[in-house]
Amino acid sequence: MSEPARRANLPEFSVSEIAAALKRTVESAFPFVRVRGEISGLKFHSSGHVYFDLKDDRAVLNAVVWRGTAQGLRVRPEQGLEVVCTGRISTYAGSSRYQMIVESIELAGLGALMAMLEERKKRLAAEGLFADDRKRPLPFLPGVIGVITSPTGAVIRDIMHRLDARFPRRVLLWPVAVQGERAAAEVAAAIRGFNALRRDGDIPQPDLLIVARGGGSIEDLMAFNEEIVVRAAAESAIPLISAVGHETDTTLIDFAADRRAPTPTAAAEMAVPVRTELLAQTLDFERRNLRCFAHGLDQRRKHLQALARALPRADQIFAASRQRFDHAADRLGHGLRRNLQEHLRTLVEVATLLRPRCVTSRIEVGSERAGAASHRLGRCYSARLRNWRDRLESAARLLESVSHRSVLERGFALVRGADGSLRRRAAQIGAGEALSLIFADSTVDAKAEIATSRAPKKPKAGQGTLF
Repeated sequence: MSEPARRANLPEFSVSEIAAALKRTVESAFPFVRVRGEISGLKFHSSGHVYFDLKDDRAVLNAVVWRGTAQGLRVRPEQGLEVVCTGRISTYAGSSRYQMIVESIELAGLGALMAMLEERKKRLAAEGLFADDRKRPLPFLPGVIGVITSPTGAVIRDIMHRLDARFPRRVLLWPVAVQGERAAAEVAAAIRGFNALRRDGDIPQPDLLIVARGGGSIEDLMAFNEEIVVRAAAESAIPLISAVGHETDTTLIDFAADRRAPTPTAAAEMAVPVRTELLAQTLDFERRNLRCFAHGLDQRRKHLQALARALPRADQIFAASRQRFDHAADRLGHGLRRNLQEHLRTLVEVATLLRPRCVTSRIEVGSERAGAASHRLGRCYSARLRNWRDRLESAARLLESVSHRSVLERGFALVRGADGSLRRRAAQIGAGEALSLIFADSTVDAKAEIATSRAPKKPKAGQGTLF
């Protein structure tokens, strides 16, 4: 057949049909694969899906983890992490590329896991979550102990048995999964839940927390290496003991906890002291206290006896004082007698001065002195009285010279109204007003009558008028 005839016999497909055929072919050829590679181009979409590339030194494979699968992944994707992804190969017609639908992610060997943990440890240490100054001392005897572990494992039984043997305490168990996909979230929620309790609530807040799990492989203990658990342990306000795995096992929560215990049993031993040892120690302290008290009392008794021997006797202390008292008593008797004699002599002298002759002479002298003083007093009083009389007469003459009575003697009179006020102008007097005319010798009552037929004459210059 010719070339044009063969082309005419080929079927014709649309782009969508080719894309669907390729999708069926790829998915049927690779329904289940495990691919090992390094994660790059990691992107957490707001829809919840996770997109990244798996690459090696020669090729790149697109990969996607749907939202429902991403929530249950045991290993959280991280940039540069070498992993083994399990899933199926499919195609994406929108961009003509093939991709891997990831169902699960595992770390590619122990070396990659340790490298990831080391990188996470350095990053969290740089934030200060493992600093020694953040760690709090454990309480000496906690009243309530909170234990975060599996309720069905042997760990809780070992802890309870050890606490009963050492010092029984109240224990609150927060059951969690210690292995698997949901273990990390439950452990972190338990730590924060214990911290959220109130001390005076129905369920009291514990004084100490123990996060415990038995031994296992590094994959089994991976939940206690998760960042969410480490941060919850570092943020805990309650002192926390990490007891994960055996003595050789180390997880990141050990660095964030306030104390690391090699085993869960050792954590119980750290939590409480031994009651019998405390009793023995208390009794030993009591014996030592009594022994020290007796020894101190004996030492003070000996010291007091030594001081007593050095002190003089009582009769020696008071002998000199008694002698001085006797001498003072003798001197007191002589002094009283001498005092009495002195007073008698003074009394005799006074009595001699009080004889009648002496008294009479003294009275006469006193009378003469009193008469002379009375004469001087009379002269002084007369002189003072004359001085006051002269001053009074001078003031009377001055008052008379300025008095209005001398003016009235020359023929003038004062005019006052009925209210007693002085009338100086005729305009101040009303018709029919009662007036009082005061002359030099007496006062005359008058009544004003004013003529209206003619105007009053204008007084001459220099001469006043009465009205």
